[in-house]
Amino acid sequence: MQKDISIVLKNLGILDINPAYSTGKIWGPDSGAATIESFSPVNGKKIASVQVATADDYENVMKTAEQAFLTWRNIPAPKRGDVVRQLGDALRANKEDLGTLVSYEMGKSLQEGFGEVQEMIDICDFAVGLSRQLYGLTMHSERPSHRMYEQWHPMGIVSIISAFNFPVAVWSWNAALALVCGNVCVWKPSSKTPLCAVACQHILANVLQANDLPEGISALLIGNAVGDMMNHDKRIPLVSFTGSTRIGRHVSAAVAGRFGQTILELGGNNAIIISKDADLDMSIIGAVFGAVGTAGQRCTSTRRLIIHEDIYDAFTAKLVKAYGQLRIGDPLDQHNHVGPLIDTAAVDMYLKAIEKGKSEGAKFVVEGGVLEGGNYTSGCYVKPCVAEVKNHYEIVQEETFAPILYLIKYKTLDQAIALQNGVPQGLSSAIMTLNLREAEQFLSVNGSDCGIANVNIGTSGAEIGGAFGGEKETGGGRESGSDAWKGYMRRQTNTINYSNTLPLAQGIKFDL
Repeated sequence: MQKDISIVLKNLGILDINPAYSTGKIWGPDSGAATIESFSPVNGKKIASVQVATADDYENVMKTAEQAFLTWRNIPAPKRGDVVRQLGDALRANKEDLGTLVSYEMGKSLQEGFGEVQEMIDICDFAVGLSRQLYGLTMHSERPSHRMYEQWHPMGIVSIISAFNFPVAVWSWNAALALVCGNVCVWKPSSKTPLCAVACQHILANVLQANDLPEGISALLIGNAVGDMMNHDKRIPLVSFTGSTRIGRHVSAAVAGRFGQTILELGGNNAIIISKDADLDMSIIGAVFGAVGTAGQRCTSTRRLIIHEDIYDAFTAKLVKAYGQLRIGDPLDQHNHVGPLIDTAAVDMYLKAIEKGKSEGAKFVVEGGVLEGGNYTSGCYVKPCVAEVKNHYEIVQEETFAPILYLIKYKTLDQAIALQNGVPQGLSSAIMTLNLREAEQFLSVNGSDCGIANVNIGTSGAEIGGAFGGEKETGGGRESGSDAWKGYMRRQTNTINYSNTLPLAQGIKFDL
């Protein structure tokens, strides 16, 4: 496996980064530079060491980005879109290698690794079209011979702080849109998946270089201290942060304190309501994939199943049977359903959540545990588990980034919706029902309070065409499709007077 990954790294070209386009150069163990070591949760082996950005690196990158913005913002938006189109083509050419690296460094299944790169390609395609549709409105003025309209301008430097669970896709959601809007990007990836970021930066750097574009349009800064530098930097008008609610609060306060703007994509505590009128076979697929896909490490992972009392026992039996068929192992083996957690710290959180659940009264119908020996040498493989709980349990109110699924019983749809909404987070939600009235109520103002609400599909996963994000402690931000592009631009209202007088608004008279 290590030899194969070495070939992947070589194919991606990240063993020889052009330092003019990235501070994410990979250094050998004897370089003397401060480094972050990347270990694969698949087998616990070290993949490579990546240089940590210093304060001087940060300052040089920011100054270069400021200069690059002055050039990039004046390039017509459709031409910026063409550069992003070329990025999409480069990602297509590197899909297999980059998807494999995502799977190996993060631990998600190979299919999910390929799917994540496909999301990057899709958002590039979306952004190309968007580059010709950055529309403003024209308004009627109350004054004669005046014209009013609004237009959208780029903001400047956009900071992207991404998480380990989607080590490349979330960057692309932000970068593709930010770039066509005329911004430049500085990316601080998770220190748990730095190599994926280095690979993406290298792919984009080659595109920028081929178009003879200046250094600084996209930069990469690796290291835990970088995020806080960005949060307090007045040169950065927008910080897009993906991560935990706890860190999100700190980011929000720091950026707001300098009157900056944020796009926050924080925790989820997502539920599927299983109606007595649901297609149970289809519901099982949605529930199981939602709970165990990416080993439960998606912000949209299904954490809770709210099941009608009339079908509770039958559905639970089907669920237990389905869990018994799950194959846990090397995510690069496409026969396996579940790979490892990201690291042993995540395993500890998983075990503590199970212990806390039991102390509060949770009854486990599928027991959890850590898998050891044989092919599980990394210590990061755990058993997906299922517990019967009450919605008010403290552990149920929290988001545990692991494959733990909670079962809750309900009588009426109003009760089910109240249970669904009765958590601090508000990202994704779903109902499984063939009853039109139930579906419409779930989607109504009296239904789900989440940013995403689905009928007859699960909570996990989202298409790039729709705006992605949630409410409450999920942060309220939106990324990806629809009109999320407006979050990366500043709105300007313009009034033009083409008369030979100067009438004032609101009929005010001011004679000299």
